[in-house]
Amino acid sequence: MTIAVPVADFLVLPPRPDSTAELLAESARRRGLAVEPLPSSAVPARLRRAVGGHLYGGPIFAGVVAADLDLALLEPADDWLARLPYEYTRRDITLTTLGEARWSRTPMFVKPPRDKTLTAGVYADGTRLPGNERYPAGTPVLVSEIVTFLVEYRLFVLDATVHAASRYATNGRLDPAPLDACAHRAAVLDFAAGLLDACADSLPSAVVVDVGLASNADRGDEHWAVVEANMAWFSTSYAANPDQVLDVVLRAAGPCHRLAPRDQAFTRPPTPAG
Repeated sequence: MTIAVPVADFLVLPPRPDSTAELLAESARRRGLAVEPLPSSAVPARLRRAVGGHLYGGPIFAGVVAADLDLALLEPADDWLARLPYEYTRRDITLTTLGEARWSRTPMFVKPPRDKTLTAGVYADGTRLPGNERYPAGTPVLVSEIVTFLVEYRLFVLDATVHAASRYATNGRLDPAPLDACAHRAAVLDFAAGLLDACADSLPSAVVVDVGLASNADRGDEHWAVVEANMAWFSTSYAANPDQVLDVVLRAAGPCHRLAPRDQAFTRPPTPAG
């Protein structure tokens, strides 16, 4: 079931829309929303401060466009993953800075908490991390133990419930499939239900959470764990139902006047134009 929206609503897309943006555009048109692909981050005067705007696009584009459209962009806190109970992560995770991580002399997995400017991956030690003007020492990063995920799933979450989902990787390789077609469907939903029940207040009402089946070679066991959380308005849908994904995106990047009080703590400040 999809969620009805006012007919005055419209969806703004970035200059170079990806496959997810194209699927969302088709879904938006089917339900009567206008779709507005922008040639740049400059918002036309006819849309500026218009009522009912939403967007899908990258953080830089979204930060600028949101200011002109008066949008509230929902995203998880940078330290959400690091604050999760161990039973949901099954590995030690620390939110630190790139400058601090460069001092490490042990292998580690490093990723930015939200923006994708730094390539996430395994680094032999801190000396292998980038160190130029594009990556200042104060850049926040999540540093964790190295784990192997056998299979990974993307969950589009709305009001602490899995609203749409897809497998996206197997053994580290892209392998999209609808959740309903996957053997792990019940296990994924069971793990997600426990996680979202325990952590509902620490996430925005519309968000993406990735989970996976991890393998620990030292202990010889397998267990479900959270991979990360991301902004729904900048997440690939893979094989998830685009109509249901759109429901989550519309809430995650919508008009400020519709922002629920419980989501105020999860809004990204808009980037001033110019």
